[in-house]
Amino acid sequence: MSKKSHSRALTKRHKVAIAGVATLGAAALAFSAVPSNAETTTSEAASAKVAYSSEQLKGLRSDVTEQLAATSLQAQAAEAAAAKKAAAKAASEAAAKKKAAAEAAAKKKAEQERKAKAAASRSAKRATVKAAATKAYANNLDGWIKESLDIMKSKGIPGTYNGLYRNIIRESSGNPNAINNWDVNAVNGTPSIGLLQIIKPTFDAYHVSGTPFSQYDPVANIVASANYAADKYGSIDNVNGAY
Repeated sequence: MSKKSHSRALTKRHKVAIAGVATLGAAALAFSAVPSNAETTTSEAASAKVAYSSEQLKGLRSDVTEQLAATSLQAQAAEAAAAKKAAAKAASEAAAKKKAAAEAAAKKKAEQERKAKAAASRSAKRATVKAAATKAYANNLDGWIKESLDIMKSKGIPGTYNGLYRNIIRESSGNPNAINNWDVNAVNGTPSIGLLQIIKPTFDAYHVSGTPFSQYDPVANIVASANYAADKYGSIDNVNGAY
């Protein structure tokens, strides 16, 4: 075999070996190749150096570059997905906070409205009570009975105008200063006094709060007597004689 044929055989075998090398930093490789159809290898062929193909090196660099680029794209995609997830979580938390704030505001508003209504109701009641308290009544028997009926109604004491008027006329003829000094009560030191001729112990026991603490006061006398009659007879209307 000639030197020329040895050179061609070595070149072909070296190309096959170089294609399998992954390390790009190798500068040169030494090969000893023996063709399958040669009987001996010449010293010239053994000392021959391998020449790298620039096209092969470029191809390997290109493959590595593409792999790095693909890895970079994957990392960027992962970061983008993580950022998107974080943004979605932040948006969800913000929406939850906004909803909670709206609910708290609505609850506070409802509570304020409830308090305002309660205050308005209390004001209305005070105005009603004040109006009743400042209602003008005539300073006579008719006015005393009407004022007494309003107080009796607020206290739940039964009685009518006719029932009061009838008993007042029988007991005192409408005189708030009338005193009975001759009956058994007078003998016992507790004379009957006022429009409905009530004795002091009974007046004290059945006195209605908000009225003067005096048997001679016409309104206080009427409502205390009506309160006593309601307890003993069911109503002043049921009294038709001395009681």
